[in-house]
Amino acid sequence: MKEPLGQKQPKAKKDPAYLRAVRSLPCVICEAFGERQNSPTTAHHWIMGRGSARKTPDGQAIPLCDGHHQGTFDTSKTAIHREPDAWREAYGVDHDWTAVTQDKIEQMEALNV
Repeated sequence: MKEPLGQKQPKAKKDPAYLRAVRSLPCVICEAFGERQNSPTTAHHWIMGRGSARKTPDGQAIPLCDGHHQGTFDTSKTAIHREPDAWREAYGVDHDWTAVTQDKIEQMEALNV
């Protein structure tokens, strides 16, 4: 659906510190499902149910290994950008993992105070 003239959606808020923290975490899917993480963690901006081409704010990104994210280096897993329907069937909707990620980052920050 197009936005009314003169009423563009605001750009997603950037937060490089949050993205660094996300990339320092283990893959949320590997950890939750007892899988071995075979590649570095990347920050995934959720795409399911987004309803627009705009990227979600950095503060809502989740940690995924390459296997669960792009599947470029690790093809042993279901990658969300390659097989979104299979990923959703196996792991649920990607933005459901946002709160788990935010809680972990808050805990990390509390320990570093």
